[in-house]
Amino acid sequence: MPAAWIEEHAERLAARAERDAEALVAVSSPSGDAAAAEEVVAVAAALAPAEAEVDRIECSSSGHAPDLLVRLAGPGACRILLLGHLDTVVAHGAHVPARRAGALLYGSGTLDMKGGVAIALGLMHALRDRPEVGEAALLLVNDEEWRTAPFAHASRFAGFDACLCFEAGERDARGREAVVVRRKAAGAIRVTAHGRAAHSGAAPDAGVSALLALADVARLVAGLSDPGGADRLTAVPTILRSGEALNVVPAAGELVCDVRADSVEALRRVRAAIPERIGKARIEAVLEREWPGMDARSAVAPILDHAGEALGRPVVAADRGGASDASHFATVIEATIDGLGPIGEHGHHPDEHIDLGTLAARSEVALAVADAVLRRGFP
Repeated sequence: MPAAWIEEHAERLAARAERDAEALVAVSSPSGDAAAAEEVVAVAAALAPAEAEVDRIECSSSGHAPDLLVRLAGPGACRILLLGHLDTVVAHGAHVPARRAGALLYGSGTLDMKGGVAIALGLMHALRDRPEVGEAALLLVNDEEWRTAPFAHASRFAGFDACLCFEAGERDARGREAVVVRRKAAGAIRVTAHGRAAHSGAAPDAGVSALLALADVARLVAGLSDPGGADRLTAVPTILRSGEALNVVPAAGELVCDVRADSVEALRRVRAAIPERIGKARIEAVLEREWPGMDARSAVAPILDHAGEALGRPVVAADRGGASDASHFATVIEATIDGLGPIGEHGHHPDEHIDLGTLAARSEVALAVADAVLRRGFP
């Protein structure tokens, strides 16, 4: 059976999270829309504990609404950071409102990651009665999905005892509750080609095709992908734009490649492999959105052991290839754990949803992990 504090709060937290997720998803909040961000921030702030201090801090990305920081002070010594984001990749015109179908809650951002934000808000309420808490902070950012600028907030929380991030949860192949403790480094390589325009019918040989040059770069990058190798590198061309008219050799174009590996250095090697010229076309390549990797397996193993003991069932470590702001905090907070959100499917898709039937179990997991941190369940 779960420990007393977990058992006391789990049912209430799950019920609160179900309600709060629906309220958050009701607001369309695509990255970069400052007015929409203000609306969803207002909802999140209203759902926070009444006695919490609510602050707005400058977003990492210019032109975005300030991020939301909710803080609770307590008599103890433990400082714990809860982390999430309020922006989605879904434009207003494609926003899917919240709707229920049996045990599923559909809607844009349910899985990534307003369902997780709802659990984090509920955990803030539960942390109010823990005497070990010196500070419980909840940081909700507005630019996670499209940020290319350096992350601004890691140093602010350096020295905290733990960072808990509420991206989507999962279960392992044996059905055990899992949390994410390892993520790849991630980046985007933006490649620009400069060629020369010419009439594609009358004088095609007088032109230099930026499109063909970028196609060669795409093949080069894809050929470097080696997910089974030492760096677990994936290098995937994802966007290609070139050409303005059907009868003109394209003089310019742009290619974007998604690159992920265990280390940022492996991403930089892909960028370095792209030549400055292909034929007569000039090539420029820049590594953007350079996010660090995360590997907290050894640091958080005692926390997960204590959490499993409190729950009476295991909480296991998992890897994930997708990027998360947890990786930034893992550079300054050794005990960083991600994947504490609800379970669902189809993030970034019109069928995105969470399984409301998992909220009780995932609420217990979040409480158990927080309990282990508060009881100093780590070296």
